[in-house]
This record gives sequence, C-alpha cells and structure tokens, in this order.
Amino acid sequence: MSATARALLSVSDKSGLVNFARDLASRGVELISTGGTAAALREAGLKVTEVSDFTGFPEMLDGRVKTLHPKIHAGLLARRDKPDHMEQMTRQGFVPIDLVCVNLYPFEATVAAGDVSLEAAVEQIDIGGPALLRAAAKNFGAVAAVCDPADYGRVVAEMDANGGAVPPELRLELAQKVFAHTAQYDAVVAWHLADEISSGPETRPFVMACSKGEALRYGENPHQSAVLYREPVVTEACIANAELLHGKEMSFNNYVDGHAALEAVRELCGRPGAAIVKHTNPCGFATGLTVASALEAAWAGDPVSAFGSVIAVTEPVTLEAAQVLKGRFVEALIAPAFDAEALEYLMQKSRDIRLLRLREPLHQEGPGYEVKQIGGGWLVQERDTQLAAAWNVPTEIVFPESRRELALFGMMACKHVKSNAIVIVREYEKGQYALLGMGAGQPNRVDAVRKLAIAKAMENIRLLYEAAGQYGLTPSQFSAGVMAESVLVSDAFFPFADNVDHAAEAGIRFIVQPGGSRRDEEVIAACDRYGIAMAFTGTRHFKH
Repeated sequence: MSATARALLSVSDKSGLVNFARDLASRGVELISTGGTAAALREAGLKVTEVSDFTGFPEMLDGRVKTLHPKIHAGLLARRDKPDHMEQMTRQGFVPIDLVCVNLYPFEATVAAGDVSLEAAVEQIDIGGPALLRAAAKNFGAVAAVCDPADYGRVVAEMDANGGAVPPELRLELAQKVFAHTAQYDAVVAWHLADEISSGPETRPFVMACSKGEALRYGENPHQSAVLYREPVVTEACIANAELLHGKEMSFNNYVDGHAALEAVRELCGRPGAAIVKHTNPCGFATGLTVASALEAAWAGDPVSAFGSVIAVTEPVTLEAAQVLKGRFVEALIAPAFDAEALEYLMQKSRDIRLLRLREPLHQEGPGYEVKQIGGGWLVQERDTQLAAAWNVPTEIVFPESRRELALFGMMACKHVKSNAIVIVREYEKGQYALLGMGAGQPNRVDAVRKLAIAKAMENIRLLYEAAGQYGLTPSQFSAGVMAESVLVSDAFFPFADNVDHAAEAGIRFIVQPGGSRRDEEVIAACDRYGIAMAFTGTRHFKH
C-alpha cells in the first residue's frame, strides 16, 4: 500500500477545499487542479500545477475539454499491480494519480430554482467530473475517489494512520459512494430532460437514484429495518422534506401516514382545512372558517380513530388551533407554519408530538408520477389529479345545486380513502363541510356502505345529538335530519342496486358515484324508487 503521491482536485463546491488541499500538501502530496479550483488554492498560498500544464494540452471549447486527456485518465486507470500497465505508462511519460477530489456542476440546484431554460440547464451538465470520478472509482484498488467534502477529514486521518496511504477499505467505500453519486446526478438530468418530452413514461427509460438514506428506528413493524431516501430535487411541499421542529424522530409509519395526510389536505388548499389520517385513511376531513374550526370538525369525524393519528392542515397553526388538540394524543402535526405561541403551547403539551413545518408552499397536486414497487419491477403511473370528468344526473330527482359543493368535498375525501371506498359527508355550518362516516379497504362495496360508512355515520350522529342538546328532537328524528342532508360518495360505480337499498334504509337522499356499470339502469331505477338524487362523475378513484 503506497503513500499518496499525487492528487487531482477540481470542485464546484469549495467548502473545506483549502484546508483539505493544505493537509494533502503538508503530507507531501503533489496538487494538480483546474481553473477556479487552482486559483483558490494559489490564493491560499499553495503550490498547484494546472491541468493544462500537466497534460501539455490547453483547455478548449470554453472549458468543456480540460481533464478529458489520456495523461489524466491513464494516471487514474492504470493498474499498479500489472507490470505491462506500468510499462506503458513509463513509455508514454505518464505518472499515476492516487487521489481525485471532484464534485459536480450544480445541476440539481440550478433546475430546482425553477424557470430555468433548457440551454442554461444543459450547460450545468458535468462531463469531465463524472468521468474523473468513475475512472478513479473503477480503479479503487489503487485510487481514492472523493466526491463529498464531508469525507475530507476522514481521508486525511486515515492517511496519517496508514503511512500516507488511503487504506483499501476506505477506497472501496468511497468508490461505492461515487457510483451512487453519479447515478443520482444522471437520474436528475434524465428526469429533467424528460419534462421536455411530451410523451408518457413508457416511451423513455425509467431512472431513479437518491443520495445516502436516513436510517429509521424500524419499518412498519419492529422486526423490519427501514431507511428514508429523499429525492435529490424537490420543488413542492412534501413529507420527506418537511422540517421536524419538535418531537421524536419520524418513524416509517409516521412518514407513510404523513404523506397520506398531506396529499389529502392538498385538496383543500386555498381555505382552512384539516385531514386526520390513521393507517393512511382519512378518518377526519373538514373545512372551516379557521384552522381551529376545521380541526375540531375533522376530529369529530371519528374521535376514536383520531387517537394517535397524523394530522395535516392547509394554513399556519394558530394558538387557537393548537388548543384544539388539548388532551388529545397526536403522533404528528404537519403545517405550512406554526405561530410562535402555538409552537410553544404544543411543545409544552407533549415532548413526543412531532411538529413538522413544510419547506415549500402547499399547493394542490400538480402533474407528476407515482411509483410503486412490486416483485421484480416498478409500476409508474400519472398522479390522480382529476376530480370529476362530468356531472350527469340521471335520476328523476334533480341533484340540487345547494348540495353540489358538499358533493365535491365528498369526492375529495373519497379520493384518498383506500378502495373499496365510501364516504358520507355533511355541511356542519354554512359553507363548511366535514366527513361524517367512512368505509375503507373492503373487498366488496356493500360492506363499505352498510357495515362501515353508515354505521360510523350513525355513531357520530349520536355523539352530535348528545353534544347539541337534542334540539327538542328524538334521537331518531335528529339522525334522520342529518342523514337526509348528507351526501354519500363512492370511489367507483355501484355494481348492484343493493348499495342504494342500504343507503335508502339509512335515510340517504343524495349519492355521487362515477357510473359506468352494466347495471346502471337498475341502480338509477332504485334511486328513483326511493326518491334519491344521484350524480355520475365519470371518474373512478381507486386507491390500492
């Protein structure tokens, strides 16, 4: 294991560079460098050889060609344990290069800034840097490839402990890091250029790479290990990039539920809204005049299931909103921001509650793709950004315009419930809506309607009755009044009229579903028989 004799440094991120170069030089390492990196080293008083002087060939094409030279790449790729390699090097007057320190043009940061022209983005595609790193990493048996400033100190420490040489175990580790780094870099470039192509994902290779992951305590269950990998370029509010302001570290399930809550509450952007999620299903979903009232209404959607939930809201959390959670156990609360008083209150409320602030503005979901892994492959699909393709009322009873906004709200909720999905929603005060009952994840739609959504709605109506002081009505009269003004929404068509039978028996008078079943006429006839108004949206929202 030979001491490091020669190092090539060429970086765009110059943090820690001078100290690293000084450490190398003080240990007898010859420094070779390019352009701005060489200038920074000379300014620091270090002796450095320009690449063009080292190769005897000037930079050209506005600097696009400078390190792409046989003397550089032979110096990196030559096998020190092969005599013929070393003989060829000697014959050509080439010398080995033992260490490469390179980081790449800031393509990710450039495109993440937004509004970048294609030409400007292309100019940030690094060619020489990845070539240097890959060559050095391929020959990790003799060369150390350093692409992360965080490794500078470790490299120097290991050199000191090993007679000036970087030990083979570290060279291998650095090489693996290089290939992950260049793969991520190329993936970002490929995805960005893909946005310039109008065709769908099936017409181009699917590439994805992420930087080093963050180990989580465990996966869905304690016996499973888990890691969080973040996308290299994030331009919208997302759970993986949220800032943890307070509480325990996020778990695997917290991230999964947090994603579900955030994606659901996006539907309510532009007004105060809250989504309460348990096991990825919205058990609470509501709008309000304030975030506080939205939170209160959402919690009332299923007070039992809301225990230990993950919550997302559309607007900054106020002290009033924070106080809604008094005495209520919540795993995590996700928001665009927290007022100072609200943050202090919540931090005093519990040392465990996770408070997450979004780093980007919260908008409704835009175009993009979703990826799901299956055995042996990945499924990639467009995001489900559509709510309804049509609004067709085929029943004799007209669907009143006064219930249209409530119906749309119900569709927003239903879209984020696991299939088979049924939701019942109500207008709890003028222009404000809340989830009343929900049936999720059932193999058949009848159970989702009869055993879950209606049963949960009835249970919540009983709680509302007790809280409302009865209004001089019997429980049955109160329940009938609430159900008669509510809307039942299905994520997919009713295959049989039995769903309508159960809805009618519960007192439902308004139904929204996609339509498209071979038995639509039977379903319509059943609605007519019961005096139910039904609308077809033409859009299914399966969620598996």
